Amino acid sequence: MKINRENTNNGTAIIKVLVEKNDYEKNVADKLREYRQKASLPGFRPGKVPAGVIQKRFGKALLAEEVNQLLSQNLINYLRDEKINIIGDPLPNNELQQPIDFDKQEEFEFVFDIALTPDVNLTLDKSHSVDYYRIKVDEQLIDENIDQILNQYGTTQDVDVVSEESYMRVDFSELDAEGNVKEGGIVAENVLIAYDRVKDEEVQKQLIGKKPEESLVMDPVTAFGDRHEVGHMLNISHEVADELNSQFICTVKSIQNFVKGELNDELYKKLFGEETDVTTVEQFREKVAENISASLENSSKQQFEVDARKSLVAAVPMELPESFLKRWLKETNKELTDAKIEEDFEDFTEDLRWQLIKNNIINENKIEVSEEETLQMAKNIALSQFQQYGIYQVADEHLESYAHRIMEKEDDRERIVRRVFEIKVYDLVREKVQLNEKEVTTEEFKAL
Repeated sequence: MKINRENTNNGTAIIKVLVEKNDYEKNVADKLREYRQKASLPGFRPGKVPAGVIQKRFGKALLAEEVNQLLSQNLINYLRDEKINIIGDPLPNNELQQPIDFDKQEEFEFVFDIALTPDVNLTLDKSHSVDYYRIKVDEQLIDENIDQILNQYGTTQDVDVVSEESYMRVDFSELDAEGNVKEGGIVAENVLIAYDRVKDEEVQKQLIGKKPEESLVMDPVTAFGDRHEVGHMLNISHEVADELNSQFICTVKSIQNFVKGELNDELYKKLFGEETDVTTVEQFREKVAENISASLENSSKQQFEVDARKSLVAAVPMELPESFLKRWLKETNKELTDAKIEEDFEDFTEDLRWQLIKNNIINENKIEVSEEETLQMAKNIALSQFQQYGIYQVADEHLESYAHRIMEKEDDRERIVRRVFEIKVYDLVREKVQLNEKEVTTEEFKAL
């Protein structure tokens, strides 16, 4: 087998692969013998089919299969052995590729276009500068965070009188024109409503001060201002709700108010574990401030990643073979239209440039990711998922077990490994470049 490469002037190259008869002849002959031994065709005993019949029936398909396997494997080996780094995949050269005839030819030449990975000339040093934002933890931010926590750990309590903070279970019964309960009318029992969902001011006034088993008359559509919501409340169809124009007697059955959690030892232990040292409001505020600071540091790092990527992509000149890339996108994503490729091409090339820069940093600095680092990242992801549900203290054995389950899925595992590599790249960039540290408030940071 002969493989030749011809470089072009636009970041691409042409590779010609010549598959000769002696490359495939023995393997094809061996497979034909195997077919003859196993073949069972009408009119012949098993294993006694003439070789000419086997050749005529299976020879072309076996030849094509063997040639394609040889082509694929040897092309991959050639690129690897010659240390040729490419973007995307080899594509058939439609201009130079001659028709292949497996019936008549004994030698087969295949011609491919490849896109060569451009050189990345990057030195990470103080000549590159990137902004790094330090976000202030002020008292207002601590207060807001504590308020969120108290709401999260709040409870509902039964009360005797409706107030602006109340939730109510009520019964609805439709009334007729005389103000009596309508026979066969709409009835809905034990409906949950919230005072702050009532839009009509007159109904709001009537609700305030109501006690269980007391009633008021209302038009639900007017009261709540939303026929779709009223349809769900009364358990009626959208069509009926769209035509509804009736008064209802609304009887309060029970009343509850939401009460925020309290700052006490019970809450501190729920948040930080039974062995926590937090016992006072001041210590709690300090702990909350620490957690906010850690969270804001993550936000600072995320913004740094965005800014560092933009800065390095802009700083590293790189010629990309755009025509080849557009063709490759079309070939590998049949659903993509030319218009869509053009629309997204700038974003695609920016992602590609960053990927090439990132790979260069990884290779030049011999960055590696260990199994322990991968597991730790999976545990961090697991802990974050628990914290979304208000669970802040999770035993390490539970975290590790959950992390292993995450890593059982190959796609998730690969995503985690890529993320660890990326974090290490950004950590190295932050260490090497000039950081322009800027202290900002949360509002100023959000405006970024």
